[in-house]
Formats: sequence, structure tokens, C-alpha cells
Amino acid sequence: MNVPKPLRVVLLGKAGNGKSSLANTIFGNTVFKVSNFDSSFCVSESQTRQVNGKSLTLIDTPGLLAPDISEEDIKREMVRCITECSPGPHAVLIVLKVEKFTEHEQAVISQIYQHFSEEVLTHAVVVFTHGDQLPEGMTIQEYVNQSEGLSDLVQKCGGRCHVFDNRYWKNGEQDDYRSNKFQVTQLLNNIDDILRLNRGGHYTNSTLQEVEKEIQTEADRIRKSSRNMSNEDILKQAKLNTIKKHLEGGKKAWRWDFIGFGVLAGLAVIAAAWAC
Repeated sequence: MNVPKPLRVVLLGKAGNGKSSLANTIFGNTVFKVSNFDSSFCVSESQTRQVNGKSLTLIDTPGLLAPDISEEDIKREMVRCITECSPGPHAVLIVLKVEKFTEHEQAVISQIYQHFSEEVLTHAVVVFTHGDQLPEGMTIQEYVNQSEGLSDLVQKCGGRCHVFDNRYWKNGEQDDYRSNKFQVTQLLNNIDDILRLNRGGHYTNSTLQEVEKEIQTEADRIRKSSRNMSNEDILKQAKLNTIKKHLEGGKKAWRWDFIGFGVLAGLAVIAAAWAC
């Protein structure tokens, strides 16, 4: 019996917007560590769980434009994120707060374009947190329509948007709309729509394709020499070995077109973290 592969979903957004808490809400359990400080820097992390009968791999990322965090650190972790979701994410969650959409939020969206390109919006859903700030009786679509910037973003994402409250909507006392369980179901339906619209494919670009090819080549080599390793362990080791080869200068460095140059040196920290 073939086990369906998990759907890879990346969470992107500003520091303090509640990405880790949102991931825990989707999983229905505390899986990701949540920082109590908006500017706290974390590393990219992926976890896989069953949600409503679907296997999901959620990839949490550090906050974009985090204060006191160097752009190089952010780039380094984005590289780790992209390697984690190789060969590419099936869906991207752009996480925003229910608050005024300012130039700072627009800068976060611009940085997402820088890391992935605007084409990633064909696989994206805008997800709002802090739903308790949503005026009573108002839907998130109605809220979005009040802002030209938000409306334009959601429109580019195919009209896909949801609202959660990781703190106050945990029980089942709210009406259907203001319920995390209801929103999770609707979010999964939207991810199904993304898969259908993209014919089941994931987002990719030339760099992701090159990364995946190298990982699979290394995985085949490990599989032949280590027959007792599980496929999961083989894949983890293949990712680590691929990065090490580039760090050691044995192969031509990847062209990280979507984040610029000078990032590869930072991968030493990633390799060390994976070795732990």
C-alpha cells in the first residue's frame, strides 16, 4: 500500500505575527516552540503530522524584517527553509496580523518576492492571526476589502484568505466562522484548490530544481551503501551531505538567484545544526 507523501506548507511573515502558534493551531497540538519575544530569532523547522486525514509538513521560518537580526541570518535560514521543502512547497501561508496594512507589511511581502518571486502567489494563502481584533460580525474578506494593499495581495493569491486566533478561539464556544477548527477545515480545502489549480504540482524554480536533483543523487548513493537506513534518514543525510559538498568547494555553488550572492558561507551554521 502506497502511503501518500506529505503536503509541504511553508509559513512566511513578519516576526511576532504568530507563525509558530498558527502552525500549532493547525496541528491541534504544541509542536513548534513559541517565542514570547517578537524579535527573538529562531531557526527554520519542519514537522509532519496528520490533520483531518491529510499528512502535512509545516515548515516554520524566522520572522522576516525582524529587528536586530541581520539580513544575512535571515537569508541563511531561508536557504535552510528552501532545502527543507525541496523540491518545493505545495502551499505557502503568508501570515499577517489583523491590523493596519502599513509600508512595513508591504516590505515583508516584497521580501517574500525576493526570496521566491511573485509567482509563488499562485500557491499562496493569506492567513491572518489575532482574530479577536476583527470587528464583530465582520468576515476577513470584508476586512481585507477596506485596504487597497491587502485587497491587491489577496486578489493575487486567488482570493484565498483565512483568520485565526491562536489564543482565544481554542474552545468550541464560538460560532462557526470564529472557530479555529472551522478555519483549519477551510484552509485545507483551499490547499486542495491550490493543488487542483496547479495540477497537483508544487511551486518550483531553477534553484529548487537543482537542489532537488543533487539531493536525490546523493540519496541514491547513500541507499546503495547503507541498506539498513530508513528512507527518511537517507533523505536527511543526503541534504546534509549536499550542503557539506558545497561548503568544501568541491562543486560549483548553487545560483541563489532569489536571494542574491554571498549566502553560501552562512550554510556552515545550517550544517552544524543538522548534525546535532
